[in-house]
Amino acid sequence: MKLFERLDREIVEALKAGQKDRLTALRGLKSDIKYYLINNHAEPTDEVVQLVLTGCAKKRRESIEEYRKGGREELAVKEESELAIIQAYLPEPLSEERLREIIKQAIAESGADSPAKMGLVMKVLMPRVKGLADGRLVQKLVSEMLAN
Repeated sequence: MKLFERLDREIVEALKAGQKDRLTALRGLKSDIKYYLINNHAEPTDEVVQLVLTGCAKKRRESIEEYRKGGREELAVKEESELAIIQAYLPEPLSEERLREIIKQAIAESGADSPAKMGLVMKVLMPRVKGLADGRLVQKLVSEMLAN
């Protein structure tokens, strides 16, 4: 079943079950997806839906961090519950060990030998790990591995 259809089905289920918070989160996700589809004249393929949901997850992570810095724990908890809902639609993220292996391959392919050539590695690497790893973690590991 396609992700967009699954989202529709789960909206109906949340409505019938009276899960107001879940329903609100799912409707928001559907709205974000539709907005993207309209603005980019795209079809709701799984790849497009995953792209939008990855962006939504990133926004939630950033919000959680900012709310915690500002002492707004109740809002951070709300964002965490929405993040959990989003993550149910995304593929399992790569383990750090697997990510390091992929980075080693990208470094070898790009011929990078110093942190100054990080851009070359990222150009090769990002298409492989897009949606499967956090960009900040990827950047941190690449710079760490190039420094050694």
